[in-house]
Amino acid sequence: MKRCVAVWLAGALLLGAAAPVLAETVLEKIKRTGVLTAGTRSDNIPFAFINEKNEWIGFSIDLLEAIRARLEKKLAKRIKLEKKEVTNVTRIPLMVNRTLDVECGSTTYTRARDRDEAVDFSINFFFTGAQLLVKRGSGIKSLTDVAGKRVGASRGTTGEKALRASQPKADVVTFPDLQAAFLALEQGRIVAYATDGILLAGLVAQARNPKDYEVVEGFFSKDPYSCMVPENDSKWRDFVNHTFMELIDGGKYFELYDKWFGERGVVPYPMSDRVRNYMIMQSMPE
Repeated sequence: MKRCVAVWLAGALLLGAAAPVLAETVLEKIKRTGVLTAGTRSDNIPFAFINEKNEWIGFSIDLLEAIRARLEKKLAKRIKLEKKEVTNVTRIPLMVNRTLDVECGSTTYTRARDRDEAVDFSINFFFTGAQLLVKRGSGIKSLTDVAGKRVGASRGTTGEKALRASQPKADVVTFPDLQAAFLALEQGRIVAYATDGILLAGLVAQARNPKDYEVVEGFFSKDPYSCMVPENDSKWRDFVNHTFMELIDGGKYFELYDKWFGERGVVPYPMSDRVRNYMIMQSMPE
């Protein structure tokens, strides 16, 4: 009997030694390091961009600051927000390998990304959809008009996917970022640029001659923006979600929206009553 017990204990110890050590959660990592590592963009006006004072600002940056401030209250220590620039190509891999604790820029929450990319998402914080940016007077008014023509899209985005699906006859040219695509449109190398309407509005607002461009075509995709978080860490996802819910319930979310998208905002983009009601309904009761 003693021999059987000894063998069992030895086996249990061996299994225990072979079992992998569970990785620390994001909240545990932040408590240990005192740093919230966030991925964001540097050219997505007005979500996240570098201003003339070399400051990283924007609507998404304000949301990240709200997460940082709430972390300080929960963990009872100072937390530094460390921002890392991401692109359409790098944002998901950097989240999957846990370089980032959260990514908050202008990322669309899609079922495919949630299902296939080994990342998780917060509740939505913004709503838009794909449209076309063209030079004024181009004669292009809809997707029908770009059949057989060169149309730009940001590589690996929902805008590229929606463009290919909605107008398969377009000659799609992909670019690494917004600025590269806009330069191609400015130089006449493409006749239109397809991406989220709010991002196009931001490009026009910052153009040297905004009146030279116009956004045409209604939304031909749904693009709800969310923050990405690592997969299999529900407590961290809940923390981010509850931060947003507190902002919505207290009215701060709508103040921030007006700051960036109101009549006097960087890019005027009025919130519809439908979207406002949806934002409020996303906030669960205590």
